Amino acid sequence: MARDPLLRLDAVSKIFDTGTVGLENVDLDIGHGEFVSLLGPSGCGKTTSLRLMAGFEMPTSGRVLLDGQDITALRPYDRPVNTVFQDYALFPHMDVAENVGFGLSLRKLSGADIKRRVTEALELVGLADKIHARVSMLSGGQRQRVALARALVCSPRVLLLDEPLSALDANLREQMQIELKRLQARLGTTFVMVTHDQTEALSISDRIVVMNRGRIEQIATPAELYDAPATRFVANFIGTMNLLEGKVLEATAQTHRIAAGPMTFDIAPCDPGRAPAAGAPALVCIRPEEITVFPAPSDGALPAQVVSTVFYGPMLRVFAEIGGGQKLMIDTPRRTAAAAFEPGALIYVRPNAGCGRMLEP
Repeated sequence: MARDPLLRLDAVSKIFDTGTVGLENVDLDIGHGEFVSLLGPSGCGKTTSLRLMAGFEMPTSGRVLLDGQDITALRPYDRPVNTVFQDYALFPHMDVAENVGFGLSLRKLSGADIKRRVTEALELVGLADKIHARVSMLSGGQRQRVALARALVCSPRVLLLDEPLSALDANLREQMQIELKRLQARLGTTFVMVTHDQTEALSISDRIVVMNRGRIEQIATPAELYDAPATRFVANFIGTMNLLEGKVLEATAQTHRIAAGPMTFDIAPCDPGRAPAAGAPALVCIRPEEITVFPAPSDGALPAQVVSTVFYGPMLRVFAEIGGGQKLMIDTPRRTAAAAFEPGALIYVRPNAGCGRMLEP
């Protein structure tokens, strides 16, 4: 029997005093022990959702449930939920131990209990040797670990993370992504993270909630989001995508044949129960790495003219134009490239068999 969700937003809407709609009738279930990321551009509603879970905002309508109990009216410090803020919100006049133990001190625990739990929390994040250090002497990554330890030391049911890695440089950010996932897997605590960084969300989440204009566009695993975006917004927002306007040539229960400019795609139906009519408009999305380049004519390959290239280390991104002014982005391995990619050069391109996805236009 499937377990009931740990955290639920039930038909939640939030309209601010200015009239701005922060959330519009959002339903979201988050399971026990999940790592869920709320992903989207600025103003999409992800931070509002997090603040509603934490109790810093009250919904205009709808409920917030934890383990089936309505916690909508509970104050933040009455919820078994802790938050790691974007700026860490550490107390500069306290040392590491005092920062981590601050929440415990409000619970009137004994000094021995506080010391034991603070030590355990700092060992968990690899900072046991910094227990008496001043926070002003720590690096950005170390301060982030202190903030994590402070949030975890009170054993929350849910840990909320508000863009916790945004202040770190690229290398440290990547290291901390690995550490966050390791920590969450070890503890089994439910993590909910707000981020606008799709690479971050894809690398460490069990599921991703893609949000746009106060609504949820899609909830899926990273692989499902990448391989099968449900909407044009998701296709554009997750990774890099070619979006090609076309029309349906024929449609069966097994496959849809779609023409997009001079290219033809045989695509598995997104909705097996509904076949579009021949001639209906269609939108084909295909990833740049799903297009193969040939230096000379090849069976099924179309001629394309190189417009420009961008260097991405092991990959080259080739911008090319095929018949009818159709533009393509193509990612190809740089060291095994089968063609020259000078602007104006002629290459031949073919989508890989079975690749591509049809969306409603």
